[in-house]
Amino acid sequence: MVRILKDNINPKHYKQGKIEVIEFILDQQMNYLEGNIVKYLSRYKQKNGIEDLKKALWYLNKLIGEKENERNKSKKR
Repeated sequence: MVRILKDNINPKHYKQGKIEVIEFILDQQMNYLEGNIVKYLSRYKQKNGIEDLKKALWYLNKLIGEKENERNKSKKR
């Protein structure tokens, strides 16, 4: 008999509300950066606290940079 001690693929900190975080990310068709922002924001209270907020901020800053680059390229055309 195999006993699973914990679910490393789908841990509890991603199942806090009525839907799982991954289901929201997929439903909203988020890209990698957007999905990671949502992931870290949704789990910070249950998992790594400020560390997860800093990770979310890192991805948010990266996303802002990408969007600013896109805007600047479109203005040059």
